[in-house]
Amino acid sequence: MRPKRIIETGGAHREQKLTCDSSCRSVPKNYQHVLSLVFAVKEISENSELLPNITLGFHVYENYFDAKMTYQNTLKLLCGQDIIVPNYTCDTEKKMVTIIGGLDLETSLHIATIIGTYKTPQVTYSLFAPTVNDRAKLPFLYQMVPNEAYQYEGIVQLLLHFQWHWVGLIATADDKGETFLQNLIAKLSLNGICTALTYRIPIMKYFSDMVNDFDITKNEIFFLSKTTTFSVFIVNADIQTMLGLNCYLSLETYMGGVYAGKVWIMTAHWSFELQTFQRAFDTDLFHGALSLAIHSSEVTEFQHFLQSLNPHSARRDTLTRVFWEQAFSCLLSGSGEEDMEVHCTGEEQLENLPGPLFEMSMTGQSYSIYNAVYAIAHALHSMHSSRSKCRAVTNGAMMESEILHTWQLHPFLQTISFNNSAGDTISFNENGVLTAGFDIINWVTFPNKSFKRVKVGRMDPQAPGREFTINEDIITWHSTYNQVLPLSLCNDNCHPGYRKTKKEGQPFCCYDCVPCPKGKMSDNKDMDDCFACQEALYPNSNKNGCLPKDLHFLSFVEPLGISLAILALTFSAATVLVLGIFIKHRKTPIVKANNENLTYTLLISLLLCFLCSLLFIGRPQLLTCYLRQTAFGVVFSMSISSILVKTLTVVLAFMATKPTSQIRKWIGNRFTISLVLCCSSIQASICMIWLCADPPFPNLDMHSLPEEIIVECHEGSTNMFYYILGYMGFLAFVSFTVAFFARKLPDTFNEAKFITFSMLVFFSVWVSFVPAYLSTKGKYMVAAEIFSILASSAGLLGCIFSPKVYIILLRPELNRREQLIRSNKKKINI
Repeated sequence: MRPKRIIETGGAHREQKLTCDSSCRSVPKNYQHVLSLVFAVKEISENSELLPNITLGFHVYENYFDAKMTYQNTLKLLCGQDIIVPNYTCDTEKKMVTIIGGLDLETSLHIATIIGTYKTPQVTYSLFAPTVNDRAKLPFLYQMVPNEAYQYEGIVQLLLHFQWHWVGLIATADDKGETFLQNLIAKLSLNGICTALTYRIPIMKYFSDMVNDFDITKNEIFFLSKTTTFSVFIVNADIQTMLGLNCYLSLETYMGGVYAGKVWIMTAHWSFELQTFQRAFDTDLFHGALSLAIHSSEVTEFQHFLQSLNPHSARRDTLTRVFWEQAFSCLLSGSGEEDMEVHCTGEEQLENLPGPLFEMSMTGQSYSIYNAVYAIAHALHSMHSSRSKCRAVTNGAMMESEILHTWQLHPFLQTISFNNSAGDTISFNENGVLTAGFDIINWVTFPNKSFKRVKVGRMDPQAPGREFTINEDIITWHSTYNQVLPLSLCNDNCHPGYRKTKKEGQPFCCYDCVPCPKGKMSDNKDMDDCFACQEALYPNSNKNGCLPKDLHFLSFVEPLGISLAILALTFSAATVLVLGIFIKHRKTPIVKANNENLTYTLLISLLLCFLCSLLFIGRPQLLTCYLRQTAFGVVFSMSISSILVKTLTVVLAFMATKPTSQIRKWIGNRFTISLVLCCSSIQASICMIWLCADPPFPNLDMHSLPEEIIVECHEGSTNMFYYILGYMGFLAFVSFTVAFFARKLPDTFNEAKFITFSMLVFFSVWVSFVPAYLSTKGKYMVAAEIFSILASSAGLLGCIFSPKVYIILLRPELNRREQLIRSNKKKINI
């Protein structure tokens, strides 16, 4: 039986009548709804402070799914008699105050359509869909349960928490089922959850409906066994859906279907109830199920009340007798069928009934009814208290306004707020909806068909920051999963280091996994895209994490840096050695013949060229960045200027041998030093402009190398750097041109040939340097420049001075004035 509840108030008279005819067939578990009503009325009657001079009475009516019967019974309540006479009440002694019910949304709406005309309050414990929660259309309706919109949010949060993105949906094939599916599917899609299967169960009034249509449904009853790609079913667990689902599961078991354990997620309609003809149903199928439930707390005295229940204690209570016979499958004495073998003694214990038939603890719906009775009692108390104050003001005179009208209860219902016996605060919001949330329940079944509700979480919109909480450690899963968290995915997760790519023609929850591209990573499962690490980090080899980048510069402690430093010092030592040899033999003809001062200037500048290469080794600092290119440019320009002047000196000396030449006066130390300083000053000016306008500076290049940070000297103005190289190239080209034309001039120690060859070496090195410099990065770019400096300087040192050192050290007989004169004569004769 699915009852509506009607609370009446009267004087000293109380009527509490529970009746049921012989054709009445109940859902035994729903009888607890009636008992919670009776229990609440009993507690209020025994409370001398709540309603001391008011007696509550009630009638219980069948919760008809048929709209016609619902309208008819509602009109009977309003008229107070079996004959329906609209707008007429024949029983003035028993005044109806409000209606509690019904069990489902449709019944509640049918009742509201009638009693709304009479402004009679209705307190319902059925879940209301968001689409019908319109206070303007239903101003006299109060909901003792939260709005159903919170339930959808709770289901989504539950799926997201366990990362179940591939689920099945089950609902009835009617408007109510379609509304549920549309609302939930929209929520799921917005949160990245796909629907693998949407199963609509046909509406059945009797179990025989399915059996008669077996030929149509036989291909469908194995749908649970066949669906192995996902493990989670969300069920709109209203009465019709669960009746059909239980029947389908029963047929599946009967036909030998192999049930692979599923995770059932039930809506708050579910209370794990079975019809009496479903006693043999295998409750283990729902072991480990999760459901949202109307929030409830334990009412300690309720179990004592149930234990005191006896079908013989109240002869007028025929409903209890029917419940007792159906629950225990027996007949009570006086039922008219004394020849039956199984008789009820009346001493049977309710706690021995399996949980799906009857529970000893108060269910969420019974708890809502219990709170509804107390809400009405508190509203009545507030209303009568306000009237008492009014009577006191009018000297106790009886007023017409003291007559109770149902619409007068509304202001007090809207503003009630009290704590019930379980400690929960009961109040309505501005829309007449209870300010509460949902509990998350884990259902644990046992072989004897009993079960246990385990509260594992809460969905509470009134708790900011903690709207959804769950303790998954205490959840019991179906034995199929061996206490391992079930998975419900279209395909395996993409591991870190991979990203998702869409499968053509499949829902967005079905995807392929591809490795992250070079330079990117993903550190979580099922990433939509890979991303780059922070600037100072780079992806590891698995592309699932970031590692710190190493600093990248040419160091004195690494093999390449050590090799170049040793090479620079070796060439520097060689230059010093040559300089020492020339100083020691400075009075010899070979030293005097080619301008002794220019020779010393060239050797010193070459020494500085070798040493300036050491500025390029080590971590760049501000001072070294200033000096690197500028010192290299000025010193190298001085070297090439000295070579140019030496070549010009040879040419001018030859021209000065003519008797009529006026060039002799230009040849001298003043001319040569002035020319070297002039050429070097131009390069120094370019460097000063560079340092003033856009100087080099230390820089960290995060992007050029994937796994290292290049510590470099940023050139500042790259054009100025190429101007320096270009000017050196110009000097070298002029030196090469002059030396090339002077290579055959008659001179014993003519350096033009060696200078020509040295310039060829110089050009070869620096022409190769440009592409090498541009094609390398980091320390290898620096190493290329150091090598070019050393190679070109060594070429100049070797080509120009090695022949002279050879003569000085190994052929001293050639280093004599007589040899010089003899050689000159031979060349002139030639």
